[in-house]
Amino acid sequence: MENCVVLFSGGIDSTTALVWALGRFKRVHALTFDYGQRHRIEVGMSRRTAAALGVSQTIMKLDLGQIGGSALTDTRIKLPGYRTAAQIKSRPPATYVPFRNGILLALAAAWSEVQGVRRIVCGFNVVDSPDYPDTRLPFVRAIERAINSGSKAAFGEAKIRILAPLIRLRKSEIIRLGLSLGADYSYSVSCYAGREKPCGRCSACLLRRRAFAEAGVKDPLILRLKKGKKR
Repeated sequence: MENCVVLFSGGIDSTTALVWALGRFKRVHALTFDYGQRHRIEVGMSRRTAAALGVSQTIMKLDLGQIGGSALTDTRIKLPGYRTAAQIKSRPPATYVPFRNGILLALAAAWSEVQGVRRIVCGFNVVDSPDYPDTRLPFVRAIERAINSGSKAAFGEAKIRILAPLIRLRKSEIIRLGLSLGADYSYSVSCYAGREKPCGRCSACLLRRRAFAEAGVKDPLILRLKKGKKR
């Protein structure tokens, strides 16, 4: 396969998906969305990682704050805090952005159709975060069908495929895979609070901490910050 586009937020999962794609495609492009997220620091960090990997990147702007309904796009909604990962409840959390991945995949499909790209790679996974409805495999397959029935593929052009290579992996397994492929997580931010230094209380921070502990390695982001190296 010659080319693909990777949905690249700059976090652990999408960074792993990016290095995975680099080993399988001749040309890889990173597509990053600045959608009004509370933690938009990830957009700037993603530039650094993409540049270090020599990957071309497009940053697409949209405003999901107009929809609201999420602590990530509406600062009036309190960001949930926890003491441990075990306290994270089993239901769509306040950090769920309504149909975000459907919106982003639709935009990625439109971009891909114009560019002649037929493979979209995403870092979705559900093992450690099962309560987001738009990261599950049935959703991925359904949105893929919708894209191909609502694009030029419906008239015989090559179909667009959505690849989710990490979807059945635990976060710790994703980290091990990424490190084996040469991923650098030192500029991958996860914290929903929107700071480079992890808050340590949001679900993203707690799941990240647990994953690195399970993987048996120290978090490269924390190591970099301890050395005093800011972005």
